[in-house]
Amino acid sequence: MQPRRLLLSSIAAMAAVMLAGCDMLVPAAPDRPDSALAFPTPDRPVASVVSNQFSNEDVRDERNEAQVVMELADMRPGMTVADIGAGEGYYTVRLAERVGADGRVLAQDISREALDRLGRRVERERLENISIKFGDTDNPQLPPDSFDRIFMVHMYHEVTEPYAFLWNMWPALNAGGQIVVVESDSPVGRHGLPHTVLFCEFEAVGYVLVEYIERPDIKGYFARFQRGAARTAPDAIKVCDAG
Repeated sequence: MQPRRLLLSSIAAMAAVMLAGCDMLVPAAPDRPDSALAFPTPDRPVASVVSNQFSNEDVRDERNEAQVVMELADMRPGMTVADIGAGEGYYTVRLAERVGADGRVLAQDISREALDRLGRRVERERLENISIKFGDTDNPQLPPDSFDRIFMVHMYHEVTEPYAFLWNMWPALNAGGQIVVVESDSPVGRHGLPHTVLFCEFEAVGYVLVEYIERPDIKGYFARFQRGAARTAPDAIKVCDAG
């Protein structure tokens, strides 16, 4: 056999061995919590968390952001509200003032460091109507039948398991409870989410859109949802096409 043919034969034989070996390899398991495996993954990029603080609090107050959002959400004294992705507490402390002594605010985040800082702030400012809870990427870990409003402000685009997260959030709403979402109407994966994708993902789980308003003064749009007639079974959830 000529040297060139010998070389080609050796390469072919090596390739065959390598391909045979590939059949024996087990694909790497997706980096998903076991509790989320019954749910589909989103067909879109998910932005990574780059900060627990959306922007400087003074800047947000200059445009009256929290007051605008709380007015749109019809927040009243005595309500119980969850602040998901609370970070260092921009909305948490303002919601606590809004609902008053007879109301309650639960601040939730998946960052223990952010919650530690928020805890020190709550103690420093003596805010007795706030409690703090650590959540999971696929489950906000909220008590059932508890909330008049659940706030998700400039954070939903960072939820890595949106279908599982929304499904697990469903029982936390009380009768008439609503989920409030503020997002930037930015391209998918760029620290915002087109409102059409937001609507689709909520509706896929069984929620109903109550209101949608474009508000440049709060750097995005305002939307709120309530539970529909029934929560979609995990294996019946249809993944939204983000285009």
